[in-house]
Amino acid sequence: MMRFAPLFACFLLSAGMGTAQEAVTATDGATLRALDKLSGKVTDMQLSRGQRQALGRIEVELGDCRYPEGNPAGDAYAFVTIREAGTPDPVFRGWMVASAPALNAMDHPRYDVWVMRCQTS
Repeated sequence: MMRFAPLFACFLLSAGMGTAQEAVTATDGATLRALDKLSGKVTDMQLSRGQRQALGRIEVELGDCRYPEGNPAGDAYAFVTIREAGTPDPVFRGWMVASAPALNAMDHPRYDVWVMRCQTS
């Protein structure tokens, strides 16, 4: 197995070189979905950039939402900050991807939050 390590390392280095970043469109808002795991209640939130919304014991704030340029139905991703009531440090702060909500999921005992789509109008 060790004899393939240099070859694999070269492959990894060359795979990242010369690739162009995908053009994206930033929007003014997003639709996020939250689940209260105790009650089973699902809530959709329409948030504008910089807006916060309380939901039970958490507060959700949208930083940004982007999607692949020319494809508003494509893979949206949003920068979200989530704080628990009475706690200054966020329980989650980062990018969430609509097509892969488990990729960078919030780990909270009561709530799940994920991005659905960016607002396009």
